Amino acid sequence: MPTVQTNARQADGVTRVDAAELIALRQQLPRRLSTAAMTVSARRTGAHAGAIRGRGMDYRESRAYQPGDDVRRLDWRLTARSGRLHTKVFQEDRERSLIILMDTHTGMHFGTRRRFKSVQAARAGAIATWLGVATGMRVGVAAFGTQRALIRPRDGVHGALAAIHALCQWQHAPGDPDAGRADTMSSGLRRLAGPVHGGSEVLVISDGGSVDPSTRAELVHLRRHARIGVLVVADALESHLPPAGHYPLAWGNELHRVDLSTQAARRHFRDTLGCGRTTLMQLSSSLALPCVGIGTVETPIRTVAGLLGIRMPGSRT
Repeated sequence: MPTVQTNARQADGVTRVDAAELIALRQQLPRRLSTAAMTVSARRTGAHAGAIRGRGMDYRESRAYQPGDDVRRLDWRLTARSGRLHTKVFQEDRERSLIILMDTHTGMHFGTRRRFKSVQAARAGAIATWLGVATGMRVGVAAFGTQRALIRPRDGVHGALAAIHALCQWQHAPGDPDAGRADTMSSGLRRLAGPVHGGSEVLVISDGGSVDPSTRAELVHLRRHARIGVLVVADALESHLPPAGHYPLAWGNELHRVDLSTQAARRHFRDTLGCGRTTLMQLSSSLALPCVGIGTVETPIRTVAGLLGIRMPGSRT
């Protein structure tokens, strides 16, 4: 079993994450989850054919064509009858895997409530890891930004601990800010083209600041082979109006005072800080990708479970 080592003096749960904290999050999952999740796991790991848009042999249904669909799967007969493009959907029986794509840009190291966005992102990634293990998925993690890495999906606790080790390492390591500027979200998505297959799920965790013009095309390409969910981590100042007042703001080695005494100034401040969040959520919505935003205070177990399609005990069906 791999060991996870971090600097306990630096890992305070606020600006830096502790492996022990990420491992302990497993205990916060409902005890009934493993029982309730067996049905989900059975469907996903091959006990039944999965409704995956892949290259399986069994035809399932036809539906309206969506941008990014494989044109080789067009249902020409239905298209001719209806006058609108339709795509054939097949059933594919494959082992399910989860890859968590983590944003490690320097902008994630910011927070005014409870913890940095980077710490909350690591916590959400750990929760996704444990949920994946509980539902029988192979789990892997990948990073883009100041860190560029890929831990391929592995089974069980060994895979979970390898993922947590990587999450801690990426969050502690400073990385190269200049390299991070070049390594955008589209770059991270592009690197997943090899590891994903018809039985894959991808969970993107980011604040949206790394979205670039090519991100849309990469999401469209990747969703041909995997189910994609997007978790947008935002600080309170990026999603809510700050109280009126004058605030000190450090930028580089200089200290400035920001006048937020008017409603217009407060709104402009929020919109400027939260432009990445808004961009990523709007992009996900335009592509019909499951997308949810979270703050830096809560424990997002139900939020992450929902994005992964896992029904939690007590949830309405």
